[in-house]
Amino acid sequence: MTPPDPSPPRDLEQRTFLLLLVVITIAFAFVLWPFYGAVFWGAVLALLFQPLFRRLLRRFGRRRTPAALATLAVILVLVILPVAFIAASLLQETAAVYKKIQSGEMNFARYFDQILAVAPSWATGLLDRFGLNDMADVQAKLTAGLAQRGQAFAASAVDIGQNALDFVVGFCLSMYLLFFLLRDGAELANRVKAAIPLEPQHKTRLLSKFTTVIRATVKGNILVAAAQGALGGLAFWALGVHGAVLWAVIMAFLSLLPAIGAALIWAPVALYLLATGVVWKGVALIVWGVVVIGLIDNVLRPILVGKDTKMPDYLVLISTLGGLALFGLNGFVIGPVIAAMFISVWDIFAAGRAEARANARIEADT
Repeated sequence: MTPPDPSPPRDLEQRTFLLLLVVITIAFAFVLWPFYGAVFWGAVLALLFQPLFRRLLRRFGRRRTPAALATLAVILVLVILPVAFIAASLLQETAAVYKKIQSGEMNFARYFDQILAVAPSWATGLLDRFGLNDMADVQAKLTAGLAQRGQAFAASAVDIGQNALDFVVGFCLSMYLLFFLLRDGAELANRVKAAIPLEPQHKTRLLSKFTTVIRATVKGNILVAAAQGALGGLAFWALGVHGAVLWAVIMAFLSLLPAIGAALIWAPVALYLLATGVVWKGVALIVWGVVVIGLIDNVLRPILVGKDTKMPDYLVLISTLGGLALFGLNGFVIGPVIAAMFISVWDIFAAGRAEARANARIEADT
């Protein structure tokens, strides 16, 4: 009498375990989701500063805890404190600009009318067609909206306090996680790599691509954004434009969009200067924007981002825009990473199919 086949119960146990694994993983993701930004940036900073941690690890005689603490201190001094200083300056500058708008010292409707007075007829006709010829009405609506928003903020002081508390908790969580990822990141990465059910060469290729894109995107985009924002703000300050710090930060954020970012700010200002008769300032700003700010985008970004990610500029732009739309500010990293992994996975799939066809032809010939 033949014994019963034990494979069906074993298959059932395997499928049950896989289902349990998926359910627990999804549940864990839901638990982390409220602080996904803190977890994400803690992991990104750990990945970026891993080379510094390794150098400090050698200096500290392979003692991981002091090396991680020293790396964390360097990050706080070189990254966190400058960002906090810029944020404080931005708040002061924003408040000053808002007061100037309310008092009428900054009147965008007047600026717009001055441009319309010297604009060609085809340009004014185009603005009329789209209903953009009454800037006073647009500014009134914007001012009213800002006033209502300010009243809403004042009325919801508890919510503001809660948001501030959430930010502080998220920041502390990110720094706490960063310390442990620096100290134990290599061991954790090896465990994750071993758990991924893929062939070793595929795992190595995908993880290497993931690491490269994260480093190139964050390092490249942040350096380009900081450089373009600083140079744009410096030009505005030299030309006497109100709110130079505010516009510098806005240009830095917009420069996360390849090719079109910072020009959305400096180009209209240059046109206004030309329209109001300050020709030399307008020409100087255009030359500065095209030659200096544009050169940074056209030279540094391909070197720092495109060269390492090996993605074309149009794909970087589209994935960045899509990431920002879906994930907010974190999307300027997540979008290109997803695009790069998409390309890598399909390259592996295509290579596997080509290899399978080649092996089939060899077998057929023999």
